[in-house]
Amino acid sequence: MSLKKVLVVNRAFPAVGIDLLKAKVNVKVVPYLDHEPESIPEIKKYVNGSDALVWNTRHRLTGEILDLAGPQLKAVTTNSSGIDHIDVAEVTKRGIRLGNTPNVLNEAVADITLGLLIGAARRFKEGIRELESGNWKYGVNGMLGQDIAGSTVGIVGFGGIGQSVVKRLKGFNVAKFIYSGRSDKPEAKELNVERVPQEQLLKESDYVILSCPLTEQTKNMINANSLKAMKKNCVLINIGRGGLVDQEALYTALKEGDIFAAGLDVMIPEPLPKDHPLISLPNCFIIPHMGSATFETRNAMAVISANNVLLALEDKPMQYPIC
Repeated sequence: MSLKKVLVVNRAFPAVGIDLLKAKVNVKVVPYLDHEPESIPEIKKYVNGSDALVWNTRHRLTGEILDLAGPQLKAVTTNSSGIDHIDVAEVTKRGIRLGNTPNVLNEAVADITLGLLIGAARRFKEGIRELESGNWKYGVNGMLGQDIAGSTVGIVGFGGIGQSVVKRLKGFNVAKFIYSGRSDKPEAKELNVERVPQEQLLKESDYVILSCPLTEQTKNMINANSLKAMKKNCVLINIGRGGLVDQEALYTALKEGDIFAAGLDVMIPEPLPKDHPLISLPNCFIIPHMGSATFETRNAMAVISANNVLLALEDKPMQYPIC
């Protein structure tokens, strides 16, 4: 009996995942990265006849690509927690099983959140620019930032990442933690985090951390109106998805001093062009979507991705099923 065919759509997939797959299926890896122009054409070229897809890319999985794959396609897994790049309705109507890789990246993303928070609040970008340009100004009165101690930290979306962020910030003498979300989280009581309406969170927080999924309801949740509602000293951190923020409105708010600073790990588009207006701002601290980028985390995600499709091909429940 011939082996099932699994297509890994981006060559940036750890060897540990490839090895797991090769032990049981026939694996084809598209030899390109997301940003390379050959990526999508090659995916479309090789997808036909696949029994399962490891969709480890930021490209959108559309009905067109699913049709090109053929009716034998049985399973798709992302190599991410978020699934906003998947047309879930198209996957579902074809009876294809879908999985993702949540939880395993919580710790790595929480670490990067603290890095962004400190970097933005303490004006790392401005300091580095001065240092590298030879314009380092001596004296203790320049480059003043914001304290974490005594602050109110508001988290939009109190899932595993948000909870891990709070656990890390407990050692920083934060005065108050609040969160907004669709439902009460039992972990909130243990961590002494209060659920409040989002409007209240934006108004009261010194730090606003976005760690919720991108949906039709959350798209552009941070816009001109919500930015105006924030404190002048507020630092906005986005480690969710770029589409949570109206970036034009953010640029204006940062430029005009409506909020103090922003730290972004996610944005639209990715990669962000080097001449994008946000990059020019000294108070916008941006890193290139590095949240889960550790050897250990990416290896663990690859193992889950491989197990998701292998289990589905054996007619067993995925390790982390979406549908």
